[in-house]
Amino acid sequence: MTVKGNPTILSRLWYPIFALSCLTVAALVVAACSSMNGTVTTGMATVTTMISDPATCQAPDGPYAHVYVTITDVKAHTSSSAGESDSGWVDLTPNLSKAPKQIDLLGQANNQCFLASLGDAQQLQAGTYQQIRIILADNSLSISNNACGNSANCIMLTSSPSTPHELQLSSEAKTGLKIPSGQIASGGFKIAAGETKDLDIDFNTCSSIVREGNGKYRLKPVLHAGEVSTTSASINGVVLDGATGKPVVGSVFVAVEQKDSAGVDRIIQATPANADGSFVFCPLPAGTYDVVISGSRTSDGALYAPSIVTGVAVGSTTGNINLNPPTLPAASSFANLTGLVTSQNAATAPTSIDVTLSALETVNSVTYTIPQQPAISPFYAATQVVTTVAGPVGTPPVACPANTDCINYSLPVPSGGAYAGAWSASGTTLAQSSPLASYTVDGITTSACSTLDLNTNPPLALTGTGPFTSVAITPDLAFTTCP
Repeated sequence: MTVKGNPTILSRLWYPIFALSCLTVAALVVAACSSMNGTVTTGMATVTTMISDPATCQAPDGPYAHVYVTITDVKAHTSSSAGESDSGWVDLTPNLSKAPKQIDLLGQANNQCFLASLGDAQQLQAGTYQQIRIILADNSLSISNNACGNSANCIMLTSSPSTPHELQLSSEAKTGLKIPSGQIASGGFKIAAGETKDLDIDFNTCSSIVREGNGKYRLKPVLHAGEVSTTSASINGVVLDGATGKPVVGSVFVAVEQKDSAGVDRIIQATPANADGSFVFCPLPAGTYDVVISGSRTSDGALYAPSIVTGVAVGSTTGNINLNPPTLPAASSFANLTGLVTSQNAATAPTSIDVTLSALETVNSVTYTIPQQPAISPFYAATQVVTTVAGPVGTPPVACPANTDCINYSLPVPSGGAYAGAWSASGTTLAQSSPLASYTVDGITTSACSTLDLNTNPPLALTGTGPFTSVAITPDLAFTTCP
């Protein structure tokens, strides 16, 4: 599992952090039944649940020394629309309710991928599971050997690694942090009778912690899941400066992406590259991924154009990937995409929601998520989480449209167009389709609004000589009929 940050200011403190990465389930099973939009078959299997995370946001480079969460249960359902009180939920970790487990998401993994086991093997019905929920302990719950003091969930900053700060939970945490079918690889976790499988739940640590205006920290998780293998579950490679053939002296961010139901490449995991240019993603659900890389040089702050390697299978290496300097002076700096997010409820009155913002670029007819690039280094958040509030908001202040809460955003991304090429074991050839990028801003909310995903199509093409310090993006991302 992993986590990310807060929206309104580009500050290290809101570069999320929470890295509860992987939940492994080994095997599933039993009796027959049917579901509204999932399937259940007959048979037996065994389930083992574990947690893991490549800790990419910890001290000394990141703002957090520790991120503790206390897990009380993990459950699954074959229906993507099942509510918390509906029948048919399968308990993957029935013993956790009696003995909740507190885990440091930035802790040391006990092997290549996994942080801890969440319980003994369990049985459940064979079928296709289209919804998974993780339930965290209320902060008032008494925990044995509590590292957080008086709270069940907390963070500790690099600047004060022994002082806990309560990690506040959104209301959804009490009913279970939901992973819908759109965020489960292949649309659902499939298990046949007699099979043994591993299910990974990735909590995007670097994107799921929001630092609010009152200085408190809140968990707003970004979650994905899918089948993994405990022996071959990684993608790795090395990022180099295309001009020198040496590791980039600067900041490099690497993301692995897969297409959602609309065909848009969404970030599954993301991490800064190591000082030698190497990176590894583990564990990953079985399948193929696109690897998207962006970075900047320390010497002059100039950005490299993003590089995209498509069709990389789990268990493979990308080999060496070269980052190319911009082909135009205008492409050497950030493009700050600016715009407004608004929200209102069913009574057309203001209401506050959380929205995850991404910058999308279409290259060779495929739409990819391009990691944002905060103008400070190092950086950890590939996307940006914003919370709408009563206006006026932001700097400069913006008045909210009538009957809405709102937030104005600034999403810093590379100005240069991406280089892309299909993965090859003998080496990948990358080509640039355009010297300057064209962007769409996409917003996704977990609130039950009439539309959960909005974007600013058609794409806006960057033109001129730059620098693109403020590129106005329209239309507003207007969420309506929200809770």
